[in-house]
Amino acid sequence: MTDLGPVAWPPAPLRTARLVLREPEARDRAALIDLLASPEVGTYLGGPRPRDELERTMPAPPHRRPGLFAVDLDGELIGQITLTRNAGKLRHAGGKAELGYLFLPKAWGHGYAAESCTAVLDWFADELPGEPVVLATQTANARSMRLAAKLGFTEVERFHAYDAEQWLGMWSPTTRSD
Repeated sequence: MTDLGPVAWPPAPLRTARLVLREPEARDRAALIDLLASPEVGTYLGGPRPRDELERTMPAPPHRRPGLFAVDLDGELIGQITLTRNAGKLRHAGGKAELGYLFLPKAWGHGYAAESCTAVLDWFADELPGEPVVLATQTANARSMRLAAKLGFTEVERFHAYDAEQWLGMWSPTTRSD
């Protein structure tokens, strides 16, 4: 049993036309540090994490935890997708699975986020039929807002947190982009 419920973890790697979604491995450490230390990636997340702190504290191999997918393109980590239970801080999100994603800037603009998030949502819908997924992002993050719409998330509410307007969307298997 995981925080995603009765989902067996880890699943077999998920494969798309171009990507493999798998558990993180030791070889991903440097790319994960680049991802979390990137000023561009951290723009809507409170800023980048200090590289020296990440170098000191990130284990090798990186933490393996249910709901964390490394996004692999030709054997190289380009991002990560997370599915975790929302702790209930948001009125409409409490207890629901929450989708998160981070990609290295060099991977932006190629459709990798949509491709990998679709694969994870499809996998989740097969594992827990009928269960909705939520996604929260800053309204100022135009790329994330476009991705949420493309994936089929519909607005549930807007709220103010972290000194910015936030958007909460919900997806359910009935809104799948099949």
